Amino acid sequence: MEFSRVLIQFALWVAILHQLNQVIGFPLHAAALDDIPAYSDSTDREWRLQVDAHVKENLASILRDEAVNRLDKLGKVSDSQEFLQRTFMSPAALRAGQLIRTWMADAGLFTWIDDMGNVHGRFDGMNSSAPALLIGSHMDTVIDAGRYDGALGIISAIAAVKALQKSGKLREYPRPIEIIAFSDEEGVRFQSTFLGSGAIAGTLSPNLLQVKDKRGVTVQQALQKLSFPGTKESIVHLKYEPESVWGYVEVHIEQGPVLEAKGLPLGVVDAIAGQTRLRVSMKGSAGHAGTVPMAMRKDPMPAAAQAIVAIEELCIRLSQSVGQVTALQATENKGGALVCTVGEIASWPGASNVIPGEVTFSVDVRAKDDSVRELAVGNMEVIIHEICRNRAISCTIERKNEAKTVDCDHELTERLTESATAATSELSTLAGVPTANQEAVPTISSGAGHDALAMAQLTKVGIIFVRCTGGISHSPEEHVLDDDIWAAGLALHSFLEADLPKSLSA
Repeated sequence: MEFSRVLIQFALWVAILHQLNQVIGFPLHAAALDDIPAYSDSTDREWRLQVDAHVKENLASILRDEAVNRLDKLGKVSDSQEFLQRTFMSPAALRAGQLIRTWMADAGLFTWIDDMGNVHGRFDGMNSSAPALLIGSHMDTVIDAGRYDGALGIISAIAAVKALQKSGKLREYPRPIEIIAFSDEEGVRFQSTFLGSGAIAGTLSPNLLQVKDKRGVTVQQALQKLSFPGTKESIVHLKYEPESVWGYVEVHIEQGPVLEAKGLPLGVVDAIAGQTRLRVSMKGSAGHAGTVPMAMRKDPMPAAAQAIVAIEELCIRLSQSVGQVTALQATENKGGALVCTVGEIASWPGASNVIPGEVTFSVDVRAKDDSVRELAVGNMEVIIHEICRNRAISCTIERKNEAKTVDCDHELTERLTESATAATSELSTLAGVPTANQEAVPTISSGAGHDALAMAQLTKVGIIFVRCTGGISHSPEEHVLDDDIWAAGLALHSFLEADLPKSLSA
């Protein structure tokens, strides 16, 4: 009898809470009921406003504390014990994907992993057939990486959606929300960027399945080894139809010094620089280091050295000739910002007492004006071929990746600016963290490529930049303040709340 009485009382309380929910139209989730203001002390609307204020005060546990903790955990998922390294289809990448998937499920999302290893989490909202809002970034890293590049965008998105879910508002969202952790953006393993987002956007050529890594493993073999189909049909099938997508939003560390110089935690991107990646191969004649006279050698190593210096001189000269844009200049002036990087070089057979028979190196060319970038690449190819002819060696130049400059959607940029501004103000109120500068959230251009560069071929895109210490990225020294992580989560949460019915977002 005692058990029956307890069961009846429990059922009665459930019924009361359900009825209260129906009366005031505010979905009461368990996590939103901790220390909730007493209902009997005020009117329905006043009580709901008190609940809203209470939930916002407790958002820090999700948007800052939990997000910081998860970034720390994800930063320890690595293929190396000495440094952070997580490349496409590596064991660490698989572990990271499963970890991210559990966090997506924790936020109330339905999850899956697609045939390119992208991790998805989706909530259908009030209208499952409406075009979806996509939010995401990449989970792969460079070698000896920092823990925020890519990961911050994924964790902030999950945190913002979880906060919406815990306050009971997620089910009222007018369209589906889908978070995507892209499997490859950096292009470290196969020297071909955007394998993950390119497949979703439909820009990934099925021919890339035959591209090889340094060990001779193709993309197809890497996929099939882990039981993914790895077929042309499976790649084509991943493409989203434009009419099924409302837009794409990405949160990313700035990877530059502008926000820190301005004393501001957040900025919004207006454009992403175009980029070209080349792979140069120079072939000569291998020989003994001690027996082949200097005048009789066909050594590709000095040729590569000469070419690399020539590339630097070309890019400096061309950049100066068209008026280089400095970091703090107005972003409307996009012409002329040109940077060129040789970040990788290898020789074969690679022994100290052997004249190499072949040298290969990469070239990364970026500019905010496509005509400047194309001119630089064209001149570069002419110079490299001339060096090879003069030294009687052969050379090939392969364009591994090419992406045009992308302008972010104007209306989406305005909305993100409003959300970032609101977040900065709210953070100052909640945490007493004033910004060093009361200037409005700045609009800046991105010299780095992001998944938004690929997704722009599918839909409109917008990006929030987050301040990083010293502008350092692609390094273990990469760092973002905890409160700046909070600001990013608040901005994304504010952006999502703006789409809710006015009765809920008020």
